[in-house]
Amino acid sequence: MPLTPSRDVFITCAVTGAGDTTARSDKVPVTPDQIAAACLEAAAAGAAVVHIHVRNPETGKAARDVSLYEAVVDRLRDSGTDMVLNLTAGMGGDLTLGDPERPLPPAAQGTDMAGATERLAHVASIRPEICTLDCGTMNFGEGDYVMVNTPPMLLAMARGIQALGVRPEIEAFDTGHILLAKWLKDQGAIDDPTVIQLCMGIPWGAPDDLATFLAMRQAVPEGWIASAFSIGRNQLPYVGLAVAAGCHVRVGLEDNLWLRKGHLATNGELVAAARRTVEGMGARLLGPAEVRERLALERRW
Repeated sequence: MPLTPSRDVFITCAVTGAGDTTARSDKVPVTPDQIAAACLEAAAAGAAVVHIHVRNPETGKAARDVSLYEAVVDRLRDSGTDMVLNLTAGMGGDLTLGDPERPLPPAAQGTDMAGATERLAHVASIRPEICTLDCGTMNFGEGDYVMVNTPPMLLAMARGIQALGVRPEIEAFDTGHILLAKWLKDQGAIDDPTVIQLCMGIPWGAPDDLATFLAMRQAVPEGWIASAFSIGRNQLPYVGLAVAAGCHVRVGLEDNLWLRKGHLATNGELVAAARRTVEGMGARLLGPAEVRERLALERRW
């Protein structure tokens, strides 16, 4: 694979995520006000795209409440700050099995299985420029939690996203997920330009070693627009790797809590660090309007 670095790069900031991170950092935003403020901080630091989950304001746990998404977007709209909205559509495919001897019925705590239309309810209400599409089923962590995304579910969701006029960002956690995305494309359920995020280092998906990353990158079809990130301590090194491999960049507290040892990061600090790397490698940072043009996005909010 020849070295073809990105010359024009956009940064996505994933500001909060759905993981149990609030107990480990008081920087992780929880309420709609905090999540909106984190998006504004990220945009001011150079992020053109903000990737948004919402959380229950009282418990801090991940939520699918449409009104919480609307509250965040209303605050961003009122701010007058331009940014590309990327809403998760990954919630609603959460299966937590019982113990190994009695896997069924699934555990009530941690299981949240919803139909395709329900999983896209907030996307239909807000109609952001982008929403994610997790292209595969995989084990997560060392417990009994499984992220469930079957081919029929993904096909239904992809067609629903397509009908809404929203650009799906394919989330690929392993090489087979790229093949599944190509199948969805072959079904006519994903329009051009096709956007894919290579999600590295997540147990038990693709590890973030160089050989695996290059294999993932090489599996992306020519002409697709790729971004890449790794979780944890390799998030910031992956900024340079992504640019060198011809990708765009993602950082944020969804994937990593630390700026350096002993320093809990804010989203703005992570974006600023990524920006220094991108520009230090001779690439130009793209703003929201340029991202919309390149990804053929329509702003409606």
